[in-house]
Amino acid sequence: MMMLPEACVANILAFTSPADAFSSSEVSSVFRLAGDSDFVWEKFLPSHYKSLISQSTDHHRIFSSKKEIYRCLCDSLLIDNARKLFKINKFSGKISYILSARDISITYSDHASYCSWSNVSDSRFSESAELITTDRLEIKGKIQTTVLSPNTKYGAYLIMKVTNGAYGLDLVPAETSVKSKNGQNNKNTTYLCCLDEKKQQMKRLFYGNREERMAMTVEAVGGDGKRREPKARDDGWLEIELGEFVTREGEDDEVNMSLTEVKGYQLKGGIVIDGIEVRPIPLK
Repeated sequence: MMMLPEACVANILAFTSPADAFSSSEVSSVFRLAGDSDFVWEKFLPSHYKSLISQSTDHHRIFSSKKEIYRCLCDSLLIDNARKLFKINKFSGKISYILSARDISITYSDHASYCSWSNVSDSRFSESAELITTDRLEIKGKIQTTVLSPNTKYGAYLIMKVTNGAYGLDLVPAETSVKSKNGQNNKNTTYLCCLDEKKQQMKRLFYGNREERMAMTVEAVGGDGKRREPKARDDGWLEIELGEFVTREGEDDEVNMSLTEVKGYQLKGGIVIDGIEVRPIPLK
């Protein structure tokens, strides 16, 4: 193997994975040169990478190699007038998207008395939506499977924060859903904030047993018996899992993702919404 010509080594690496190509430089100088070749990295780039770059905020950038383009996509790329974020996993090449708050549907988001838009310092986008007050919460997004990696299990996640002045978020569980036009259907429920025992005691004073009565209408406990609620992310935000779906080679499907809380009729507010992330679920 050490005596193989560079072109032959490049052909071999093109049938492996990005992780193998990155580590090939440690084998020999021939492997390092082959592992840097445009021929290899063209195989790992998404087929529509040129279109992605042309519609990105970075479209004037000049790249010296296909490997540099790949690294750029690993770091993420704002596309579609900065309303979406595109990213690929460095080692697998699997595609992820984040749909910004402006790219999804949020109840009353165009009414200033119900929702405000502002720049949040650690957001990926220029604007995030803060729910001020509403008695109905509906958040919906959609994505075509053709822009994702084929034959891959995906999860959809609402990226959000809860403000210090939040209220009415854990009286009734919200319902989550991921549906595809081709028949995939994944439903669940979740609370919109994490359990705070002190607030729970205060609510019992004001609401009595109304919380228990309303929660009975929507079950929000997982199979492990634990309460479903937002989970912390590495970027400082929280996420709520909306559901899962699978992409298939050659299939053009539309996936609709949603979170709704319309059964409690109580006022709620204090959620900052950054968007919906669609990312591959790692194999266990």
